Amino acid sequence: MKAGVETVTGAATAPVQDKVLQVRGLTVSVRTEVGLLPLVSDISFILRRGETLAIAGESGSGKSITSLALMGLLPPPAVRVTAGSVHLGPRNLTQLPEREMRSIRGDRIAMIFQEPMTSLNPVMTIGAQLTEAIRAHQPVSRKAAGEAAIAALRAVRISQPERRLAQYPHELSGGMRQRVMIAMALALKPEVLIADEPTTALDVTVQREVLDLLRDLQRETGTAILLITHDMGVVAEMADRVIVMRHGKIEEAGDVRQIFSNPTRSYTRELLAAVPRMGTGAHSGSNGEPTGATIARLSDVSVQFDLRGGLLNRVTHHVHAVENVSFEIRAGETFSLVGESGCGKSTIARAMVGLVPHKGSIEIDGKRVGRLDHGARKELCRSVQIIFQDPMAALDPRMRIGDLIAEPLVIQGIGNASDHHQRVGDLLSRVGLSPDSTDRYPHEFSGGQRQRICIARALALHPKLIIADESVSALDVSVQARVLTLMKTLKDEFGIATLFISHDMAVVENVSDRIAVMYLGQIVETGTRSQIFGTPQHPYTRGLINAVPVPDPAFVRPPLERMTGEVASPVHQIGQGPVRVKLRNIGGGHFVAIA
Repeated sequence: MKAGVETVTGAATAPVQDKVLQVRGLTVSVRTEVGLLPLVSDISFILRRGETLAIAGESGSGKSITSLALMGLLPPPAVRVTAGSVHLGPRNLTQLPEREMRSIRGDRIAMIFQEPMTSLNPVMTIGAQLTEAIRAHQPVSRKAAGEAAIAALRAVRISQPERRLAQYPHELSGGMRQRVMIAMALALKPEVLIADEPTTALDVTVQREVLDLLRDLQRETGTAILLITHDMGVVAEMADRVIVMRHGKIEEAGDVRQIFSNPTRSYTRELLAAVPRMGTGAHSGSNGEPTGATIARLSDVSVQFDLRGGLLNRVTHHVHAVENVSFEIRAGETFSLVGESGCGKSTIARAMVGLVPHKGSIEIDGKRVGRLDHGARKELCRSVQIIFQDPMAALDPRMRIGDLIAEPLVIQGIGNASDHHQRVGDLLSRVGLSPDSTDRYPHEFSGGQRQRICIARALALHPKLIIADESVSALDVSVQARVLTLMKTLKDEFGIATLFISHDMAVVENVSDRIAVMYLGQIVETGTRSQIFGTPQHPYTRGLINAVPVPDPAFVRPPLERMTGEVASPVHQIGQGPVRVKLRNIGGGHFVAIA
């Protein structure tokens, strides 16, 4: 359903009873030494039943602050609503006491947060957190709540949902944690769902299923969705209307077709121009076999984790996270790993820097990982750096960002304090942050800004290999384009090789020289960029490419190849090995699965 145009100032075109959420003149300010400083100013819009309103804009533009204000989750007294109102039906949420807000949150208005690891309780199991949310608003038994929790997990395509109930957040991948958050928000079928970057951590196939799930929810219950995202492809496919924010204010608003086809503001035009599109990477970079020196070589690498259970706490199952993976990365090459969340991409990255034990052989810059003493491991860190997927978990919350970025230089004994200060300022500028922000702490930045800090820290030592694990997934498109350009410049200038792990196929096409597609811990297809995107052989690869959101509201999506039945799992009982995926070489460094 595509709704008609309605201005954000409240020029109503629909009956009053269809207006679920009304925001008028919302201003949120932070208390400083010189007085109140506005973070968002004069935000007004109307959200109607069954409608999707998207709020788009750069990281730090005020999108998430607006959503937290609607939920009554601003940290008082430092940050608070200083003007305006938020009406959910007849009730002004800005004037309700906390006890009444608790009865509304999760039931009538729910939120999917941007960073699932900081939103889930690390000492409670997934099942306990899901059932707690359900029983807090519905008078059901613990058994019924458990069944509803399993149904919610199954709806977002999590494998073995019964087993997941007993797991803790840290035992799941980033994408799976995001699916748990989505399941928790959808379990009670709220009137208003605020989705703050709901698909940022998800691969495109699961993203497609989640977006379809949100549409189904709208059709069944008339839920209104406030979608906060920097993915303009998702905006084009999901939104009825769009609000573009910049510096805490509304820059432009209107119908989604009008915004994409005829934006009136230069900022909106620049934002749309920065969106990576499928098909535009055909002529970028090299498109043949790499010729540089080998920086990294993996040979038959496998990573297995044990699961324990029973009264004696014995090992009952193995998780075959990575199974017999082999590839090489050469100097100046960008080698991309793509695949579903939980397929083993991040596990490979951690094995390459020695963070998880592995079988097989991993060589970085001629050194065998896993057989190094302390001094050799320290030296290896100068050759390889990793950018983690979750920036908040990767940054020490007690350290200022200037110290965080300079820390690798201090550990390696490179330069003095003056050199460090100059180097930190240069790195911050190159990733689009102000050099004056060195004395601030990680929690004072948005999610996308924290990821830029992690990228700056990884670049500090000029490594030979950078492992970028979803390094741009949390960035808005304009900053994403700037960071990718920076990484390409460093690759060209210094011959830095990159292992680029991503679920964004449009970005992968634009930055990659070669690509490997993973499924259930195994590589099912690999080849050059033109081979993978021009003539994909495996149905899973075709599904990944076909599921990519297209930043065009007029685009009609062809039918997708969809998996049916129970979601496959890498977890197997003792004595039962993984199903081997046999690969056939079809030439040119290209492989296809035959079983």
